[in-house]
Amino acid sequence: MTIIENTETIKSPRISVAPMMDWTTKDYRFFARLFNPNVVLYTEMVTTGAIIHGDAERHLNFNKQEHPIVLQLGGSNPQDLALCSKMAQDWGYNEINLNVGCPSDRVQNNKIGACLMAEPNLVADCISSMQNAVQIPVHVKHRIGIDEMQSYEEMLHFVDTVAKTGCTHFVVHARIAILKGLSPKENRDVPPLRYEDVYRLKKERPHLLIEINGGIKTFEETQLHLQHVDGVMIGREAYHNPYLLAELGQLWQLNMPDRFEIMQQMLPYIEQRLAEGAPLSIITRHILGLFQNLPGARKWRQALSGGNAKSLDDVKHAIQYMQDAIIRTENYIASQQNIELS
Repeated sequence: MTIIENTETIKSPRISVAPMMDWTTKDYRFFARLFNPNVVLYTEMVTTGAIIHGDAERHLNFNKQEHPIVLQLGGSNPQDLALCSKMAQDWGYNEINLNVGCPSDRVQNNKIGACLMAEPNLVADCISSMQNAVQIPVHVKHRIGIDEMQSYEEMLHFVDTVAKTGCTHFVVHARIAILKGLSPKENRDVPPLRYEDVYRLKKERPHLLIEINGGIKTFEETQLHLQHVDGVMIGREAYHNPYLLAELGQLWQLNMPDRFEIMQQMLPYIEQRLAEGAPLSIITRHILGLFQNLPGARKWRQALSGGNAKSLDDVKHAIQYMQDAIIRTENYIASQQNIELS
């Protein structure tokens, strides 16, 4: 077991990248950290069963550069959650989050995720057991409702019940989840966003740390939400357009890193992972959005996706192509400006 010392303090305002299955792997998290030292990173959801009965080291290991990092757990057995929380603390995680928001059939069948909103007392028991097992913060990520349980008052009852344990931090996905009739993908888009419910929760429970999640895609939107709540969790936009994380550094007056500098830092990491036996494609898939909306971005994605990149040299060639494409564009713009001035 590799124990990683937890030395990071989470900065205010609290900005985080949402836990996303198959996406927020340790390779993505290493990449994401290069954009911004203050953003809080989450693991994918890891079930208690996978840790207790599976390969705990594979599920819990992370790079020391990933701090501050949160382990998101999926489960509903208080004793199992307490055991996994203690393991997470020993491993060096900054915080632990309980998933009460995932709408997939698979996790529902195991009494994990959004279905637990219907059982606030059980969630409170889980949180209490987790808190008693560790000294690091424990919190909850949940929806504003599920199925017929859609009112603000029902969400408030859920939050108040869990808050009686001493839990003070709630990450709220501002959509209900329709567990009977919509797929997990549809549950990310179809139910309308109700940001006002999350704002109201913060207003009526000012002592709680309320973090909002759902459909947030820009620095400007993040600023607007921070006028009403304590934190913002960015979901898929942080994956498809990772340079947003650099733009969010403005919240702490950080300088925005250069995309090519980021790739120069990624190259030794990729080389190390290849030496460990990792396929190149499982790493390059996380960097496809680096040049989103810039000249040559499509060719960048094509060069690195679908197994097209076979070696580290192929990645270096793709970087060189992007450098040339951007220089060509800048030169063209400058020539057009000179023509207009002449």
